[in-house]
Amino acid sequence: MEQLQFPELVDIETVARLLGVGERYVRRMVSERRVPIVKVGHYVRFDLADIRNWVEQQRRPDAS
Repeated sequence: MEQLQFPELVDIETVARLLGVGERYVRRMVSERRVPIVKVGHYVRFDLADIRNWVEQQRRPDAS
């Protein structure tokens, strides 16, 4: 039987800590649909792989 691989889901507090920002800022990004989320019932969760990809997309090129 094949073993299912679930994404590693974390809450707003964890994402805020990882990004070094406040929970309120993360909540605002969620409400503005600026960050990828996963809804589990009425809970907002974040797939760590999606957050890593999102952070990479936010990088700015070096000023040359």
